[in-house]
Amino acid sequence: MSNIPWQERPAHSADVVWRYSENPVVKRDAIPSSNSIFNSAVVPFKDGFAGVFRCDNKAVQMNIFAGFSKNGIDWDINHEPIQFQAGNTDMIESEYKYDPRVVFIEDRYWITWCNGYNGPTIGIGYTFDFKEFFQCENAFLPFNRNGVLFPEKIDGKYAMLSRPSDNGHTPFGDIYISYSPDMKYWGEHRCVMKVTPFVDSAWQCTKIGAGPIPILTDEGWLTFYHGVINTCNGFRYSMGAALLDKERPDQVLYRTKPYLLSPQTNYECVGDVPNVVFPCAALHSIEEDKVAIYYGAADTVTGLAFGRISEIVKFTKENSL
Repeated sequence: MSNIPWQERPAHSADVVWRYSENPVVKRDAIPSSNSIFNSAVVPFKDGFAGVFRCDNKAVQMNIFAGFSKNGIDWDINHEPIQFQAGNTDMIESEYKYDPRVVFIEDRYWITWCNGYNGPTIGIGYTFDFKEFFQCENAFLPFNRNGVLFPEKIDGKYAMLSRPSDNGHTPFGDIYISYSPDMKYWGEHRCVMKVTPFVDSAWQCTKIGAGPIPILTDEGWLTFYHGVINTCNGFRYSMGAALLDKERPDQVLYRTKPYLLSPQTNYECVGDVPNVVFPCAALHSIEEDKVAIYYGAADTVTGLAFGRISEIVKFTKENSL
């Protein structure tokens, strides 16, 4: 697509991924009830963009809200959370919803999120118009987070990355892939990526989790992910990239040893949870060699970063573990 938000790399910068100079693009108080708006997902929609936003209210209740934008930067977020109807099940219980991802597959927009059902698991829903929403069966048993669908079927099946976890602030976590014939029953679980040894790449040595929807390139599935190190000041979240095999995405071809983006600015280092860069969405144009990455910053606001797809692929291959 040709109308994704874009800003050229700053002069004298050699960064492969660079921040939007007017960050954050969504501030914590963008709707009247919000304490924070972060870890949110956007997709092309009609003549602009639609999104599903994590908005924690002033009671710090976690829920997801629909929003719209003409340019991908200025957002109009609904003041009420999404109300789901029954989709492929009548069991649509949810104590909380957070960290959504959105992807268009075939004829509808699929949404995944961390769903509260006796602990965190992966909720799945869909919409055709971002007005009516339908909730499906949870993908997995608790506990699981960071469910990220691939944008097309692989060998005739839906595919999803996720990170098995626990019921708290998980001090561990690797990325797995699972497959489904119908978006209801999931199996064929395979390990994709594990955390790294501390001495090899410490920024991703505690836990990792999939980020935006993977992007299909000539070199494989370009997958952005977050990595965490447990420091003397708590968890620190940064962003890296991996290339997964096109036909067998449980096979990692390359994976960045250095991070692509880490908490360095004030809005990334100071907030409800300091020192967090958490990517959740990426608009891209293969033809224009552009990607715009939306990420949660300090669990408080939403930031935007840019990069050239070819440069990120090259960097990932040349700086791989």
